[in-house]
Amino acid sequence: MGYETLVAQAESSTTGLTPEEAQQKLQSDDAVLLLDVREREAYTKGYITGAQNVPRGFLELRIEGIENNRDANILVYGVPGQGALGAQALQSMGYANVSYIRGDYDAWIVAGLKTERDRPLSKAEVQRYSRHLLIPEVGEKGQGKLLDAKVLLIGAGGLGSPIALYLAAAGVGTLGLVDADVVDVTNLQRQVLHGTSDLGRLKAVSAYETLKEINPGCNVVPHTEYLTSHNVMDILPHYDIVVNGCDNFPTRYLINDACVFLNKPIVDGSIFRFEGQVTVYSCDKEGPCYRCLYPAPPPADLAPS
Repeated sequence: MGYETLVAQAESSTTGLTPEEAQQKLQSDDAVLLLDVREREAYTKGYITGAQNVPRGFLELRIEGIENNRDANILVYGVPGQGALGAQALQSMGYANVSYIRGDYDAWIVAGLKTERDRPLSKAEVQRYSRHLLIPEVGEKGQGKLLDAKVLLIGAGGLGSPIALYLAAAGVGTLGLVDADVVDVTNLQRQVLHGTSDLGRLKAVSAYETLKEINPGCNVVPHTEYLTSHNVMDILPHYDIVVNGCDNFPTRYLINDACVFLNKPIVDGSIFRFEGQVTVYSCDKEGPCYRCLYPAPPPADLAPS
């Protein structure tokens, strides 16, 4: 049986939408799962906004990890014929509300509807981050966002060390480090950014060298100064998100107030012995900030060290 016959059978047993109908469906229902079943190389050259890439050959294998609700509203497209075949495959797995775009991606382009294109990855980046690219929740689109991201980390100590290591290794494009302390021998049992040869050196400089060795492509920016009211508005505006790993309350409130003013999110972490806590503050009109939860700072001597 030829490909055209298979496509015709799939089209007769599934629901097809024109590009305009599909656009209206996507605009009227945020819950629609839009699947692009083309190969990754085609997807990276352009795709319909909001689409997740699941190559047709992996569709049955991966779909339940993306959506296991058999009543979910799913819309499929690919190269000509793939949308109907993908929809048919999902129907055979018990998904009840599946449709496809007639004419697939080519018809969407001809209709002049909106598309997107991810940041292209170099061959070296594809190789380095290949395990990320296999994860549907990250993929090439997510990796591109990581590479374009600018993260400011406050503190290169016990909490900041593992954070910095994983952010750099994951491919965060720009990683700023704020720390004016020097490496002390008592730091070495937990502050894994630093080694014995770094004793007496600035933590931000030691961290810079370690992180560049792990990932030369990461733009590591050391800020060898304490964050204060005099420099906070010179440093924070250059970053997209702030990760707080400091261990004193005045700095926490300073970071919060600056991020509220700049409308920048904070990922706030704290640890004490065997306990830890992480909180994300959007610092916008949609959610509370650190000062909303804790209006007045406690005495400075209550901060764990």
